Amino acid sequence: MHTLHFRSFLLLLTAVSIAFISILLPFYAAIFWGGALAVIFSPMFRFLLRALGGRSRGLAAFLTVLCITLIVILPMLFIAASLANEVAGLYNRVNSGQMNLGGYYEQIVGALPASVHSWLESFGLGDLLSIREKLSAGALQASQFLAKQAVNIGQNTFQFVVGLGIMLYLLFFLLRDGAIIVPKLKRLIPLEDSHRQGLFQKFATVVRATVKGNIVIAATQGLLGGLMFAFLGIQGSLFWGVIMAFLSLLPAVGASLIWVPVAIYFLVTGALWQGIVLILFGVLVIGLLDNLLRPILVGKDTKLPDYVVLISTLGGLSVFGLNGFVIGPLFAALFMACWDMFPAAVTQHQKEHPQERLPSRTSPEQDT
Repeated sequence: MHTLHFRSFLLLLTAVSIAFISILLPFYAAIFWGGALAVIFSPMFRFLLRALGGRSRGLAAFLTVLCITLIVILPMLFIAASLANEVAGLYNRVNSGQMNLGGYYEQIVGALPASVHSWLESFGLGDLLSIREKLSAGALQASQFLAKQAVNIGQNTFQFVVGLGIMLYLLFFLLRDGAIIVPKLKRLIPLEDSHRQGLFQKFATVVRATVKGNIVIAATQGLLGGLMFAFLGIQGSLFWGVIMAFLSLLPAVGASLIWVPVAIYFLVTGALWQGIVLILFGVLVIGLLDNLLRPILVGKDTKLPDYVVLISTLGGLSVFGLNGFVIGPLFAALFMACWDMFPAAVTQHQKEHPQERLPSRTSPEQDT
């Protein structure tokens, strides 16, 4: 192809690609989750395809999508609806004064010995009236924010339904035609065959580890924490369970940001058995659950350092919204996977093109 024609073609290709991506951007979340679910549930699709004798990929894909809808989509919709009701109730309790974080803090401080009071005063935490007002105002603002988000979700029901339909529709075709789509995508990447294969394998492994591993661990911790809160008679147990599930995605602290203050409140207000049970459950069950499930679901090869998970999760949340809890660590894992492949790629390139290898040191003439 003539140089001018080739450059014109590249310009056209870039322009139509940018235009096409801009069209897809409003539904990036649906597209992302469709691809992620296709990767995660591809073993189920292959199992159903074998059970059907390998004759109908369309039927196997439909049954897989049906199973995903029953075991993932519908339970999440039910939890979201129940959570919206609890958020509304929480807002009413905070707004009416039935739930007063400032009063809880005052109760905790009042039950502490005088030595602890002096220690709190040294850190500027002794002004009960000021702190009580700040906590009450903060709780009211937080409840108003949550209530506003619940209203926004209700107002955007049509957009949510459209996005859900796009995700399920795309998921069906990715499962059915994945054996054709993936090789085409591989050919579009200008890399060596071994590098392309390794990159796609890393991508699939990272998606399964990030989505399946982290989400399952967080959901399990949130479920157990919510059930324990319900057992102890704490109002809004579903809401607190969901909050613990989200916080469980953050390493080091996680769900302890919720259950530790509640346990302290129980202990200082005389509810000793509730506080002790919650501490034991939090440490021995919720705390150890991550160490038990993560090596099984995530694996050692794709486990990110805790500081990378923390930064990428918070960064992804700020850039992509709620989807950033998954997209942030996913991009971080892919970034590290690509850099892990870089030394081998450089070595292979130097072997194939020894004339391009740089000298190990400068010559004496260059030194002078």
